[in-house]
Amino acid sequence: MSNARDVARRFWKGLRGVMGADAYDRYLAHHQRHHPGEPVMTAREFWRDKADEQDRNPGARCC
Repeated sequence: MSNARDVARRFWKGLRGVMGADAYDRYLAHHQRHHPGEPVMTAREFWRDKADEQDRNPGARCC
């Protein structure tokens, strides 16, 4: 049973990575490694900033 659970966990982690849902988690890990002791954006601030950045620089988005 634990093998199926491990497969499901890896699948979910991969899916979150593809969809970008793990961006805040990656931001926190980066911030902790490279900017310890500095203030961290809340999840709400992070996603607002990310959306604003995508609006300013749409890149290869379809919409």
